[in-house]
Amino acid sequence: MGSNDQADPERLLEAARQSKEEHLGRLLELYRNYLNLMARTQIDLHLQAQVNPSDLVQEAFMEAYRDFGQFQGATEREFLAWLRRILVHNLGNLVEKQVRAQKRDVRRQVSLDHRVAAMEHSAARIESTLVSPWSSPSVQAQRREMATLLADQLARLPANYREAIVLRNLEGLSFEEVAQRMKRTSAATRVLWLRAIEKLRQLLKEEGLL
Repeated sequence: MGSNDQADPERLLEAARQSKEEHLGRLLELYRNYLNLMARTQIDLHLQAQVNPSDLVQEAFMEAYRDFGQFQGATEREFLAWLRRILVHNLGNLVEKQVRAQKRDVRRQVSLDHRVAAMEHSAARIESTLVSPWSSPSVQAQRREMATLLADQLARLPANYREAIVLRNLEGLSFEEVAQRMKRTSAATRVLWLRAIEKLRQLLKEEGLL
């Protein structure tokens, strides 16, 4: 497998089916930043306790590796949806545990299936929000799922830039709410966000994604 093939998810999928040990780990790593981003946003939306997104992603990777034989798809989009379902199901289980720990009335709680469905809808909405400002990806980007490529570039930003974009664009907070979360003034937050967006655009252009 050549160097170009190593970054081609569908070729890696095919190769992983032939030799899981050698190729599946490389395939999963393509989605670490994307799943970290999904976990981060879902934790903020649904969990009050402190949960490490990286731990959730690692758990999802372990399950994906174990259950890879059950995956029947052939495209990157199908594989990404499968990974996201694993992650969201684990998050749903965490919410259920939190509910039980707080000893709420079980009769008034939504079932795990409904929780997972709500989280999956939320994750899909966040992915759409992530991609929508960049609606004209380059030919290079069209060969990969744009959400994963954007997540990779967000991961390259300084932490405060990334936080401003996640809170403002993905979680939909007002500048005043973002300022409170980041312990800054509203004016300083607006400036930070503008710089963050400009830096992200610069990274996307450098990668040929705009």
